[in-house]
Order: sequence, then C-alpha cells, then structure tokens
Amino acid sequence: MKIINGKEISEKIRQELKQQVEELTKQNGKVPGLATILVGEDPASQIYINSKIKACNQIGIKSFHNTLPANSTKEEIINLIHKLNNDENVNGILLQLPLPEGLNPDKCIEAILPSKDVDGLHPYNAGMLTLVKSWQAIIEQKLLVSCTPMGVIYLLKYSNIDIKGKNAVVIGRSNLVGKPVSMLMLANNATVTMAHSATKNLQDITKRADIVICAIGKANMINKDFIKDGATVIDVGTSKIDGKLCGDVDFESVKDMNINITPVPGGVGPMTITMLLHNTVLAFQRQ
Repeated sequence: MKIINGKEISEKIRQELKQQVEELTKQNGKVPGLATILVGEDPASQIYINSKIKACNQIGIKSFHNTLPANSTKEEIINLIHKLNNDENVNGILLQLPLPEGLNPDKCIEAILPSKDVDGLHPYNAGMLTLVKSWQAIIEQKLLVSCTPMGVIYLLKYSNIDIKGKNAVVIGRSNLVGKPVSMLMLANNATVTMAHSATKNLQDITKRADIVICAIGKANMINKDFIKDGATVIDVGTSKIDGKLCGDVDFESVKDMNINITPVPGGVGPMTITMLLHNTVLAFQRQ
C-alpha cells in the first residue's frame, strides 16, 4: 500500500500559492481578499471558519470575517452578500454551510457574484464545468470549481498518477462532490462511471476500475472485495464511529493490498481548504 499524503501535498501547494500571492501583490499593489460568512454559532462551522482564516494568513491572503445571528433571515444574508459583491477588496466570498435550520442556501449562493464564488457552487460556475472539454481549458479560463473535487484532481496529479485513458468509478452523485469530480475526471480524459445508491452489482463495477473515488458518506462500506490490485483509491467520505473519524473505505481491509490510497483523516480533507485559497487567487487574477 502506498499512502497519498494529503497534508504533504497540501503544504507544497500552499507554499507555491504563497509565492504567487507575493508576486501578485507586488505587481498589482493589492492583496487578494477572502470574505467568510458564518450564520449562527455552530461549533463545527466555527472550527472550519477559523481554519480558513488561519490558512489565509499563512499564505498572505487578507481575510474578512462576517458573522450573522442564527435567527437571520434569507434577506439579511443576501444583503450582506450584495455588500461584499460591491467591495473591491473582496475577491472571494464563502458562505459557510450548512446554514441554520429553516434557511435554504440556494438563493443565498445564487446571490454571490459568479466571479467571487470561490466555493464553485453558483449555478453559473457549476454549468461552466459541464461545458468545458479539457483540463487545459479549465486552467486557461481560471474556472472556479468546487474545492473538494478540485482537491481530488490535484492529489492525483501531485502523486504522478496518470488519469488519461484510465477507467474511473465515482461512487456518489452529489452536487458538491460526485458530479463535479466526474466532470473533472472527464476533462482529464478518464473513462468515467458514476455509481450511486441505486447501482446494481457495484462490486463488479469498482473491481474493474483503475481509479475509485468514494464519496457516499457510508463508513467502511468499501472493502478489499471492491478494489483491484494496483488501483488508486481516493476516499472523500467522512463519518464518525465511536468519536473516531473514518472514511467510506474499510482501511484495515485494504491495508495489505498493492494500491495507492488516501487516508481519513489526512487525505482529501487538507486539500479542500487549500483549493479555497487556490480559487481566491484565481478570482483575484480574473478580477
């Protein structure tokens, strides 16, 4: 087994981004800026926001944090978003999800300018991803793509795992991970199969795959019987069992196999915030 170390790759990319930010700041006399919005006081969301602010400081991005009470209305959230849309110091806007119960995030996300949508969730950006034909076009157009799927691709590329012509199975069809990561794999010339809860003979399908991306959120569902020798397994899932974080893949079951695999924690997770920084720099360049 070869571990794909998300922490190490993430740190390498952050160092590259730090140099990029320094150069952009010298050229433009302006610093890239990321605005975060936290509605309510959810402890997990506060931890995520603090991690993002810390990461911004690490590479020289200016962070603007905004908090709203849990009883805020959709209109109040959208008013704040409009204010940030019009702020020239803000290049990226991130609305921390989930919102408090009773608040639908869709209209709030749609209020964010697509050019500042560093989460890549705006319908415009999601739509653009389905229209591009190649990875080169994604890079050239500086598309803002959902952070976790983008992190998956960078994990593969920085690990020198070839995607072109490979059979890839994506387990999960969410708008956040499954669909966009499938589009990104297609853009990198993989042959992609999307599997989900209604897929029959899942084990037979994944057993033929060169690359398996697990994003279903069912702890330890994928074991050695699903994976072929020599495959690469990217585990996006996060679940807690007895207070311990684990992924969709039964790590103990596959640990003696000849495969490449991301651990949970320490695999895809660190890449998500790094891709948020990456998108903020892209947004700054575009603007």
